[in-house]
Amino acid sequence: MKKWFALFGLIALIIWGAYDIQSKENSRLVQKKQAEHTVEEEQQESEIGLNQGELAPDFTLLTTDGEGLSLSDYRGKRVIVNLWATWCSPCIAEMPHLQSFYSDYQDEGLELIAINLTESEAKQEDIHQFIDKYQLTFPIVFDKGSEVADLYQVTTIPTTFILNSKGEIEQKIVGPMTYEIIEELMQQVQ
Repeated sequence: MKKWFALFGLIALIIWGAYDIQSKENSRLVQKKQAEHTVEEEQQESEIGLNQGELAPDFTLLTTDGEGLSLSDYRGKRVIVNLWATWCSPCIAEMPHLQSFYSDYQDEGLELIAINLTESEAKQEDIHQFIDKYQLTFPIVFDKGSEVADLYQVTTIPTTFILNSKGEIEQKIVGPMTYEIIEELMQQVQ
């Protein structure tokens, strides 16, 4: 009788162990599916691209201080991404407006990233002189190999992308902007 009781107990233990292992495996699979579903939902919400409503392509470039700056670091803030060069007359006309707007709104969660098309510059020191001359205080990064210009399909400068706090493109503006134009565009961006 004791043998049957021990055998029955052993069988019950084996069945319980198999059930416990299966239960844990099922739980792990459910968690994995939920995680995959969340990633798919996020990707479906905002596809990466250059059209309105699409997630702006990420980039990392060096600042004037030699630090790496990534666009994705600015998620949660409205961002103006401006591509320019020191020799570009419309860029020169636009810079004081960008600086004034940045000075007035930077405390309200606005960021401005100015991407210099460094490959097109005669000398890199021209960029530093330009920054000093116009007293620019927003982050300026160097697109030395035109990777970002190519990624964003920029053929005319200045070109500006207005991004919402999710990192999605709200507007693309080709040509120079005034303070009033920037202000009007940014009022529509969350």
